[in-house]
Amino acid sequence: MRDTVPSATSARATTHRARTAVPVVDVARTVSDINMTDNSVPLPPPEIPVPADDASRRLVIAVPLVTISWLVMLLILVMATVRISRWELAPGEAMPVSPRISFAKAEGSADSPPARYPAENGIRFVTAFGGQLSILDSVLGWLDPHVQVDTYEEHFGQQTPTSSRHVGFQSMYGAKQVAEYVAMKRLGLDAQFVEGIVAVNELVCADAPAPKSACKVLEVGDTIVKLDGTPTPTLTALAEAMKGRAVGDEVTLTVVSYGDEPDSVSAQKKRTVQLMANPDDTAKPIIGFIPADTRTVKLPFEVKISTTDIGGPSAGLAFTLGLLDDLTPGNLMGKGRVTATGTMSPDETVGAIGALRQKAIAVRDAGATLFLVPAGQSEEELSAARAAAGSGVKIVQVATLGEALHVLAQNGGDPLPTK
Repeated sequence: MRDTVPSATSARATTHRARTAVPVVDVARTVSDINMTDNSVPLPPPEIPVPADDASRRLVIAVPLVTISWLVMLLILVMATVRISRWELAPGEAMPVSPRISFAKAEGSADSPPARYPAENGIRFVTAFGGQLSILDSVLGWLDPHVQVDTYEEHFGQQTPTSSRHVGFQSMYGAKQVAEYVAMKRLGLDAQFVEGIVAVNELVCADAPAPKSACKVLEVGDTIVKLDGTPTPTLTALAEAMKGRAVGDEVTLTVVSYGDEPDSVSAQKKRTVQLMANPDDTAKPIIGFIPADTRTVKLPFEVKISTTDIGGPSAGLAFTLGLLDDLTPGNLMGKGRVTATGTMSPDETVGAIGALRQKAIAVRDAGATLFLVPAGQSEEELSAARAAAGSGVKIVQVATLGEALHVLAQNGGDPLPTK
């Protein structure tokens, strides 16, 4: 300790001068002077006792402050955990397509999958978030100009959360199948569609639907396996069974609910449906639903695009470009980081999508420089997307796959090999 040396020095000084009869006061002064010279720490001043009434006053103030702090923390915790009937439409992510693609031998085939040329900086597809909100998230969403806070009716319309989720996954499945078909056809490879089951993707309701109309009887996700006892394994078979029917006729549909196996007899239920008029041709009867695209693509090799829990059809264009880039040498994208959104049809048409403004934010945050969007988006949507993305992102509209490839060529991308 630093006090040890000064104390020893003080003792020696006092012993050396013991014969001089120094007064006690002077000795104390000498010791004090030596201690100060040796840099000893002065003692702290004595504490002034707090009067009892001041201590009580401080306690009266402190207790309410602590209580209020705990109540505020509890309120924030409740607001962050309690879900309410509000749903978000918020910026998602711009994610690379190439790491999600894999190729393998077709079942029963001896042929190996084609050579692959993984893109280092390939195309990215874009998502938007749409989950249920807590009280706190709703408040923050209302304050954020790029987040749309919807009511239940605005978010789901006539669907339920379960049916909406089913439609989203079914749409994603269809988008991947079409992307595979279009990409293989572009490269001159053999690709064929194979019809799938008849699944209800959306219900068509009149302004005043009849009690036995499809929108009152069927549910999104139902699979129609028979019409008046006639098997309907495909849409072609269902259309054939509908021949000779008239508007107002009643038919008996055998259906299987979403999640049950279509071949399960025990899961089959019968529904009586009154046929309605086709809105585009009132003389033509329809059941009253929009079918899901359940077609699969038959290819010379297996293609898998992993999308886990992502739904919706808007990644069709990006998936098509990603497959083309992975199956051809060179860099299809060109310079910078490229993203794309838009549905893809078998005839290579690019279709409009939702949440463009929110997706533009995700594109900007991913550091993209080029964003391909459908030509069918409105001017209002485009203006909002450009304002959200900022000057660092070039947004270009495309109506077809051919136009998208032309834009990429102008961006420095390599052309596709000739067939």
